[in-house]
Amino acid sequence: MADAPLDRTIRNALGAIEVPGGGSLAEFDGLSDIIVTKSAVAFAISVDPGMEPAFAPVRSKAEAVATEHAQGRKVMVSLTADKAPAKAAPQGQSRPAPPPRTPVPGVRHIVAVGSGKGGVGKSTCAVNIALAFAAKGFRTGILDADLYGPSLPKLLGLEGKPALREDGIFRPFEAFGLKAMSIGPMLEGNQAVVWRGPMATSALRQLLRETEWGELDVLVVDLPPGTGDIQISLVQQVELAGAVIVSTPQDLALIDAKKAIDMFARVKIPVLGIIENMSYFLAPDTGTRYDIFGHGGAKDAAEEFGVPFLGEIPLVMSIREGSDAGRPAVAAAPEGADAQAFIAIAEKIAPALQRKAAFPV
Repeated sequence: MADAPLDRTIRNALGAIEVPGGGSLAEFDGLSDIIVTKSAVAFAISVDPGMEPAFAPVRSKAEAVATEHAQGRKVMVSLTADKAPAKAAPQGQSRPAPPPRTPVPGVRHIVAVGSGKGGVGKSTCAVNIALAFAAKGFRTGILDADLYGPSLPKLLGLEGKPALREDGIFRPFEAFGLKAMSIGPMLEGNQAVVWRGPMATSALRQLLRETEWGELDVLVVDLPPGTGDIQISLVQQVELAGAVIVSTPQDLALIDAKKAIDMFARVKIPVLGIIENMSYFLAPDTGTRYDIFGHGGAKDAAEEFGVPFLGEIPLVMSIREGSDAGRPAVAAAPEGADAQAFIAIAEKIAPALQRKAAFPV
């Protein structure tokens, strides 16, 4: 790779930083691979539990050294530690409370869009719901938290690396009235993100908190499939207004969608509702309806869990073609039936946010 010499240059430069206990950071076992993309440099320093304060100056020095050699790239350095085994609290004492969730400056409400399984059209739904909010006059942003499979660049036609302020804060992309941020434009072509959990969660934190969002009424977060590190990190960091679950009708997808619902319930995040995507197909030549994946499974799941059913999105060529072309349905043809289905879903979500106060009506 063209950037391979740069990771070696940075690693060599880290050799000048001494770590607690002796030795250099470059030789420290806890130093991860140094990932270099066309607009970012990222690595992690993993330490034993309780050693984070001692290594905090090391992380700061490492970030400064890497920045000197990064040739204008954004530098992301995380300091992580495996959790120590839990100890029983002494009798009469309670365990310390988890750290409080802190808001993202300027962002009133954060709505997560998730699914238990990939391939159900979650990102397409997230983008069109965000566009529907914007069409209603809400100041809206969207964050691509699917770091391993970012879709926003394709769906919104994002090109080029994000701009950086002098202090290293990202300036988000702007597309169809949305402020958008994704790691996708920082990658080289088909470059994969090969990061362990701590690196991924650190990258999420920086994309979320080191982006100049300005004043937003709502930030839509497109989560990766499943119930892993990214989801857990997000709910630990910020107070979510709620989560929207996307599923297709068949049992195989609903099995995992129900797990996603259970995850949000366990962390006390309200589920704002379930969307049944690819719900049915209308043949364009005859108008005949085909329930290719079955029908009604998501509505049944909503009733089972006592959460709202937000609606059905049909399986149609125009949604697929527009998504591939970077022209989502709500932006390309807002008066069309496809767009109106997404707008109707956003209208069902908005009252739940309004009840949480400070959301415009």
